[in-house]
Amino acid sequence: MIVSTAAPTDSDLTPFPQFIQEFKAQLKHLFYIRSDIDQLSIKRGIPPFILREIMSDNPLATYIPEQYGGRGGHIHEGLALAAAASYESLPLSLGFGINWALFLQPTGKYGQKEIKAKTFDDFLKNRKMGGLMITEPDYGSDALHMKSSYQRESGRYHVQGTKHWAGLTGWADYWLITARHKNAAEDLKRDIDFFICDASDPAQNIVVEEFYENLGIYMLPYGRNRIDIKVPIGNKLQPESTGIKMMLDLLHRSRMQFPGMGMGFLQRMLDEAVKHCQQRHVGGRSLFNYDQVQQRISRLQSAYTVCSAMCFNSSQKAGVESNLAPHGLEANSVKTYVTDLMQSSAQSLLQLVGAKGYRLNHIAGRAIVDSRPFQIFEGSNDILYIQIAEAIQKQMQRAKQKNLFQFLHQHDLMERAAERLQKLFNFDLEQQLSQRKLTELGCIISRVVAINLVLNLADTGFNKELIANALVNIQQEISTLMGGFNSKNTTDFIEGYGEGESWFECYNRTN
Repeated sequence: MIVSTAAPTDSDLTPFPQFIQEFKAQLKHLFYIRSDIDQLSIKRGIPPFILREIMSDNPLATYIPEQYGGRGGHIHEGLALAAAASYESLPLSLGFGINWALFLQPTGKYGQKEIKAKTFDDFLKNRKMGGLMITEPDYGSDALHMKSSYQRESGRYHVQGTKHWAGLTGWADYWLITARHKNAAEDLKRDIDFFICDASDPAQNIVVEEFYENLGIYMLPYGRNRIDIKVPIGNKLQPESTGIKMMLDLLHRSRMQFPGMGMGFLQRMLDEAVKHCQQRHVGGRSLFNYDQVQQRISRLQSAYTVCSAMCFNSSQKAGVESNLAPHGLEANSVKTYVTDLMQSSAQSLLQLVGAKGYRLNHIAGRAIVDSRPFQIFEGSNDILYIQIAEAIQKQMQRAKQKNLFQFLHQHDLMERAAERLQKLFNFDLEQQLSQRKLTELGCIISRVVAINLVLNLADTGFNKELIANALVNIQQEISTLMGGFNSKNTTDFIEGYGEGESWFECYNRTN
């Protein structure tokens, strides 16, 4: 599908600012002149000539270290590339993100020397792609209990299992595959190991048993894969401590890079909303002049500002030289809030556009279904919110602090934001919270972290009006969420709700 070309050298790589401008122009040409993205987006897969042209300038070189011929794997450049892609196509940006965060970065950080050189060379010369397989049909979010296993046999690792919902199923040339070691007694160890699979080797061929009819993100294939491969000893990643901590480092870094995919998408939602509302007239005046419309557009601008702050923050913190395994609170806060913003912004655009936006071949319609799974994959937001809240509780216990404001005021991720929220948070936090209250608390904390990031962005000279609007909107959202958190709700499922009287019988009895 991808045509091989000569490997680039340092002199072949144009300066990144020039490359990214040329890349943006190339996407516009491909999606609006040579083809119609509104029609492409409702069909499965991507035409080979489109993929070939996108890969022709070797965008994935952005994610490869300089010593292997790449641009260096700099986080700020990676985020900029993801943003440029997501402005035109969120699925395309996700494809880049999969290659980047879920294959190239962990391979570069934890891969053995020989396999790294071979793999990166293959990416640069032959435009290969890679992905990650963790999720199993019976163990989605419960990855630590995965049943995929491996044993050492005759100088190779024999890896077996079933994986599904891996982006680029059937497309990727390389995979990182997770499995647990099976001992002689057929027991599985608790730790997790990662193996690089080169699908071009017959002994490493992965069988796609089913392609899924995924809702949205039609450009990328997903499915169920049967793993029965034998990989060389050198294909096993080498963790710095344990495989579980390596996985956390990988996933937390990926979550910190979600804002790259969100950035271009959120800017597109904002641009489309402004353009539509300025052109659309209702009741004799521009839709843009209505107060409720202004509120929606203001929230879209706030999402754009928050995501900008997250990109700036991740550029400083998410490099592979850092161990992000201990930084779940920050990574989970970033991932959950930016993906919530992506979905809510898509909903706002659809509401503003109205009926014609409720089509898959309209940017508003496909934005709804394309952005929705971002709240689910790489950790469902509901689960991550609970993890955020539990992390706060544990940290408060260690600090022997009960007052939420006093704790947040001293926390490096929230100290500046806490000053603005003292009236809301000046209370003692209960340690025994229900799961639903933990979810609500985690949601609130993620917004507090966002305020801190926005205030940090303000220090760089970012547009003051956008900063001010974002702070107002986030604080209003936190106030609303706190109202729900403080209310008592212990409702449970009621058995037999479909039995006995119905509303129809009630009507007949009273009339």
